Amino acid sequence: MSAPTVGVVLLTQGTRPADLLRGAESLLAQTGVTLDIVCVGNGWAPAGLPEAVRTLELPENLGIPAGRNAGAAVVQGDYVFFLDDDASLPDPRFLADAIALLGRDGGIGLLQPRVVDPSGAENPRRWVPRIRKGEPDASGNVFSVWEGATLLPRSVFDRTGGWAAPFFYAHEGIELAWRVWDQGLRTWYAGGLVANHPAIEPTRHAYYYRLNARNRVWLAKRNLPWPLVPLYVGSWTAIQVLRWARRPAALRAWFGGWADGWRTDAGERRPISWRTVLRMTAAGRPPIV
Repeated sequence: MSAPTVGVVLLTQGTRPADLLRGAESLLAQTGVTLDIVCVGNGWAPAGLPEAVRTLELPENLGIPAGRNAGAAVVQGDYVFFLDDDASLPDPRFLADAIALLGRDGGIGLLQPRVVDPSGAENPRRWVPRIRKGEPDASGNVFSVWEGATLLPRSVFDRTGGWAAPFFYAHEGIELAWRVWDQGLRTWYAGGLVANHPAIEPTRHAYYYRLNARNRVWLAKRNLPWPLVPLYVGSWTAIQVLRWARRPAALRAWFGGWADGWRTDAGERRPISWRTVLRMTAAGRPPIV
């Protein structure tokens, strides 16, 4: 029996060479799979990598989702795996075990592992993509993913239309998860599989808050039936106002992006079906929050 084939997209801007090499080496250490790996340099010519890793230079930084899509377009395999340059795989059986899990449960269309800081630092709760975080090693259905280490069958990824390139940064993992659910499949958080990532709190600038809000509106406009669009955006507006009530600068930037989201083109509209809305609701997360 031949080993499963995986196209791997390793994304970087070239700012973390040591981490990038660690991630590449962890991929090359994988057993039980055949890999086609490309390192995508978002505005950078990748260098200093093992010969087995192909490279793709993008002349400018196209953003995280578009960079991933560029890599996916040039790799081959029955599965596609996305790894950010500050992430790595501590277990050489990670990909083989993840693919075996997909084989045992044909209803899973997208898999995110548990994310662990290798130094033992406390892991951010945001890495568990559930409203009720619970125990981080508990597996289950989810409706968004932490995008830094994600695995899909190639056919499923192609049917999603790829990552949301116009987003540039933020919320592309929600859209991808929704589009998997819309195929009659599920997005799965695999608590028994581990990827490593440093537990560093990202710096929040006005640009972050603006994109966060703009993409939240775009997410709804691109993916939800029209009656749900104001409900989804309204619920998240209330959440952000409560969350940042004592941070007026953050709220000003957020509402600037919110307004931008309504008045600008969100790109291709592919609303999920009402049947998918019902499935997601029955699974615990109606797409209005």
